[in-house]
Amino acid sequence: MPRRAGDAPPLAIERQGRVATLTFSRPPNNHIDRALVVLLAEAMAALDADDSVRAVVLAGAGRHFCAGADFSGGDSGGLDTPPDAPGETLYRQAARLLRGRKPVVAAIQGAAIGAGLGLAVVADFRIGCAEARFAANFTRLGFHPGFGLSATLPRLIGAQKAALLFYTGRRIDGAEALRIGLLDELVPQAEVLGAAQALAEEIGHSQPQAVQSVRATLRRGLPDLFDQAIEREFEQQVWQRRMEDFAEGRRAMAERRLPDFQGR
Repeated sequence: MPRRAGDAPPLAIERQGRVATLTFSRPPNNHIDRALVVLLAEAMAALDADDSVRAVVLAGAGRHFCAGADFSGGDSGGLDTPPDAPGETLYRQAARLLRGRKPVVAAIQGAAIGAGLGLAVVADFRIGCAEARFAANFTRLGFHPGFGLSATLPRLIGAQKAALLFYTGRRIDGAEALRIGLLDELVPQAEVLGAAQALAEEIGHSQPQAVQSVRATLRRGLPDLFDQAIEREFEQQVWQRRMEDFAEGRRAMAERRLPDFQGR
């Protein structure tokens, strides 16, 4: 999606004390693409190497955190790869986000849908509001969930609740997200970013090596599980996106109606 004059930079980093706030911007709805994931991964790696930073806040500028993958250039939605890096999909780049040492707090003031939900779940904690909306809407579009969600979401909210969100593609609000453990804290919309930064600052007062070591213990095996999940997800998405139902799913989403899938 081309940027317009006056648009915010795609990625901004603000440092305050022990906390770095990483804010991405792809107006109007922060749809994510491979290039943005690469920027996020590189910025996260740089902050991970900076000993003055003890926790990171991940935020999306504007109304939404991230409304999903960018399909504006066609049907790829992140499955395409650059000619000089075959196989390096959006999902492979997203796997880099799981390899850092430092805690990440996501500030979710609006929609976190599809790949946007996947990005939110990469974080250690999520602060949101009643107006926030969450959905793993892949099956409503006609294909397998992606962005490693088949590994991360069941680990966070339990296999049964994750299956319900995957199978139905239903959208839930902030209060329901808090109830099922998808959100850690619910605050007024205007206070989401500040509350996320306050939590990151609180974490930053703890001994950094102790925090990083217990984080590594709690997340043991998750990066490798994520790698396995994205390979399976990519494999399934490739053939399912060739089906007629995928085109119907995209039409239905654009027309704000239920899809009429035919199983072909």
